[in-house]
Amino acid sequence: MNSPKTVYIALGSNKGSRFDFLQKAVNEIQRQVGEVIKVSSVYETPAWGFEGSAFLNACIEVSSRFEPEVILDKLLKIETSLGRERKLDAGYQDRTLDLDIILFEEELISSEVLQVPHPEMLNRKFVLLPLADIAAEVKHPERKKKIKELLLETPDSSEVNRISEDLKKPVSFSFSKYNYIAVEGNIGAGKTSFSTMVSQDFNAKLILERFKDNPFLPKFYEDQQRYAFSLEMSFLADRYQQLSDDLAQYDLFKDFVISDYDVFKSLIFAKITLHEDEYQLYQKLFHLMYKELVKPDLYVYLYQNTERLLENIRKRGRDYEQNIQHDYLANINKSYLSFIKSQPGLNVKIIDISELDFVSNREDYLKLLQEIS
Repeated sequence: MNSPKTVYIALGSNKGSRFDFLQKAVNEIQRQVGEVIKVSSVYETPAWGFEGSAFLNACIEVSSRFEPEVILDKLLKIETSLGRERKLDAGYQDRTLDLDIILFEEELISSEVLQVPHPEMLNRKFVLLPLADIAAEVKHPERKKKIKELLLETPDSSEVNRISEDLKKPVSFSFSKYNYIAVEGNIGAGKTSFSTMVSQDFNAKLILERFKDNPFLPKFYEDQQRYAFSLEMSFLADRYQQLSDDLAQYDLFKDFVISDYDVFKSLIFAKITLHEDEYQLYQKLFHLMYKELVKPDLYVYLYQNTERLLENIRKRGRDYEQNIQHDYLANINKSYLSFIKSQPGLNVKIIDISELDFVSNREDYLKLLQEIS
């Protein structure tokens, strides 16, 4: 999973309902490419490089996890879906929509299909002016000059006029009513990926379970009978310490806290893995610790069917997980759902993501956010 990066995209239209095409493009980019962070004013300019109707132009700043070539492919599909027809070897022509990647972080990209920074941006006032609205202080990665400086230096003397109507920035999701969200799910459900994405996109403090550091985990998958109690006790101690420390430390620069586990998972897994006498002892210790911890305002359970879980586990390729059995995962799913039903005061969202791929498909990610917020 990639971290989000900043991409600047230029939009233009000189055919049909020009402003409507720009607004629809902004909305589609939000839905398919990434979060629209900033939107420039809209400017009317003469056609550039051919005889045609005047263009409306704008620029937007987008935060996206996709690679530049993937973004380009998505932009081309958005153009097509909104009526653009490309004619080979026809040169510049009227179009309902024109979408170009102008900058991608500070990267220099040169391939058969994409050049970034856009090679003609320095000579196009209708690109530099709206770009300066939202990225005046950003430096061109080759020229090492700010966009506002490049605007003053451009040889393009075309007349560019700002129109009175502004494009609307798509409404984002809000988690302002929550202080602490716990995301849970079975092994391989995607809880860590989802929690990480939310923390990056919505300025949340992220708490991740430290399962990789547990020395008993690989041993447990080799010999469950021998190492079950040691594993569950070590997990309980570590989860209690981590949540006690992290939830007690208020971060003034973060809006809320999100974790990829809730400490109650300790009891759920222990019920499955421990003998009855061990479980009775474990349960007493658990409740002594549990009553001291801050409880989540929202408990999100990401449900995936067992077949999909096994597929995800195979894909991520952790050696010690490859022998996990179908029945073991099915029992975990049942135990989680039984726990949720037994907690009437718990503010919980159970979301079936068996048919979703929220890491690779932004529309699936937005569906998840919609369910939660």
